[in-house]
Amino acid sequence: MIYLDNSATTKPCAAAVDAMAQALTEGWGNPSALYAFGIAAADKMREARNKVATATGAEPNRVFFTSGGTEADNWAIFGGVRKMGRRGKHIITTAIEHPAVLNCTKKLQEDGYEVTYLQPDNDGIISLDSLKNALRNDTILVSVMMVNNETGAVMPIEKMAKLTHRICPEAIFHTDAVQGFLKVPFQAKTLGADLISISSHKVHGPKGAGALYISPRLKSFPPLHFGGGQESGFRSGTEATPAIFGFAAACEVCKSTFAQDTAREKQLLERLVSKLDKLAGLKINGAHQAPHILSLSIPGLPTQNSINILQDAGICVSAGSACAKGHRSHVLVAMDISPEIIDGTFRVSICRDTTEEELDKLLSIIENELLPRAR
Repeated sequence: MIYLDNSATTKPCAAAVDAMAQALTEGWGNPSALYAFGIAAADKMREARNKVATATGAEPNRVFFTSGGTEADNWAIFGGVRKMGRRGKHIITTAIEHPAVLNCTKKLQEDGYEVTYLQPDNDGIISLDSLKNALRNDTILVSVMMVNNETGAVMPIEKMAKLTHRICPEAIFHTDAVQGFLKVPFQAKTLGADLISISSHKVHGPKGAGALYISPRLKSFPPLHFGGGQESGFRSGTEATPAIFGFAAACEVCKSTFAQDTAREKQLLERLVSKLDKLAGLKINGAHQAPHILSLSIPGLPTQNSINILQDAGICVSAGSACAKGHRSHVLVAMDISPEIIDGTFRVSICRDTTEEELDKLLSIIENELLPRAR
């Protein structure tokens, strides 16, 4: 199998699997217990938090574990609104966010909040000017994704956070960094975002773990839920230590080779793009600035047909977001791409394990199998 759907999920690395196995077979104590077995688990939790914080460029005491990126996004948005109270009812986000954000803002609209959806340009990028023009005195929350999960477009998050805080000093700035974490360089301490969502299974860790970074600027923040007071009282419930320890191990591995991995992925993607550019009848959508995501379209050949043909050849790609099955891409619609192109689009996403030979096989199938079948 040639796996090219790494934006949906990645293969857990050996270190993550080992860490999970150890947590399940030897270190399975409850970190809240006050005897040696539990205290050892609590020590491992501290180690895990430090590893994730190091990979994120964050203060360890500002990283709070969640069940994944979706939970982190929900907590950030609904918690941010609760924290701001009655200071305003205006929220800004973008038309190209992941459903984990868009469905939150849709619910808030139903509850009486006003939401401005910033539109991307034809490359899928949200401009600073569009954000500047949308900010108002009653803006309480801004949420802009770091890397778009369908096109690989990278948003100027540091500049956006700075702009937001200059014009609306009290407003909260959140970024969904699930596709940016350990793919594009950033340091949580200096990025300027108040809230940053990340996920384990996008960086060769297990599913079921993620984190929300809460900046020291937010001296208090509403808890996600209540109970026994775990995660400093922010997210009660016995910690999912196997998933968390696997997440931390993956972060440590990927952080240690971050520069080499992303440079190699970028080189692989650019090499593929240079060859795809020579093929008549194929279109590349968006900016593909991130090193791992490429949106391709063969107008006249339905997306599912392309996926099926590639699957028969042992190649896994996706229609776009794995969380938006059966729907025309809202991202490509917002980019004003024609329906014919959208309906022929599929996403290729690579990782640190992808090889030139695998991408050459993809290229060969596109050239010799997909393109000849386009109407």
